[in-house]
Amino acid sequence: MLPTNINREIEQLFDANPGRYTDEDFQLFQKFKDALNAGEIRAAEPDSARASGWRVNAWVKKGILLGFRMGKIVDMSIDAARQPFFDKSTYPVKTFSAESGVRIVPGGSSIRDGCYVGKGVTCMPPMYINAGAYVDEGTMVDSHALIGSCARIGKKCHISAAAQIGGVLEPVGALPVIIEDEVLIGGNCGVYEGTVVKKRAVLGTGTIINRSTPIYDLVTGAVHSASADEPLVIPENAVVVAGSRAISHGRGKEWNLSLYTPVIVKYRDAKTDVKVQLEDLLR
Repeated sequence: MLPTNINREIEQLFDANPGRYTDEDFQLFQKFKDALNAGEIRAAEPDSARASGWRVNAWVKKGILLGFRMGKIVDMSIDAARQPFFDKSTYPVKTFSAESGVRIVPGGSSIRDGCYVGKGVTCMPPMYINAGAYVDEGTMVDSHALIGSCARIGKKCHISAAAQIGGVLEPVGALPVIIEDEVLIGGNCGVYEGTVVKKRAVLGTGTIINRSTPIYDLVTGAVHSASADEPLVIPENAVVVAGSRAISHGRGKEWNLSLYTPVIVKYRDAKTDVKVQLEDLLR
């Protein structure tokens, strides 16, 4: 059970920034990290009052940063002579057992302590999940994929090979990347800077999305972009592919140049579902 007032205690310790941490401080951080591992707390939570549908828990991000501040660099090598590893003592690799229900295929993956990985998640080597991330049940994280610190991945998603899901640990008030349920992120995609990808959306291979990238919707005629207060939101069921937009003035027009831009070409339908069906066979 989550300790009472742990949020207030974490914020107080973060703000105090003492020169030396006591045993009680380390016990507090361990309770905080246990709650992260159990999925009892997370960096972002649903919030129907926000246009994006999500809000950041800044105190959780402070707690994660606190762990880096408290930890000392220690030897984490399995075989120091052949392959040495050194990292902060507060963030070793996450501990699993067969009862965890997580499939970690042999071959060089790494999952850092202080993140939630739900039952039925499949981890194909080599992949990486950073501290503070939340990966919900039934999701597949494919080879060479990265789930950044504080990123939130929903149920039954497919994070394809070499996809990069940014997290956003700092600043503490910034929303991390949110991938909602049943989203397919294609190979070599990148989603960064607090973007929210709504349920059942599909990002085609090589699509790159961040706050400064508007999304042109060929179906509705809308242009989706981030604002000062809200992140970029990819609509539910949208199928997004990498496109280009002609430069209409100056040297760009003279040289016939185009700029990269993501484009919504359709919304998910039965035909789309058939194309992505294979992922269920691999879980």
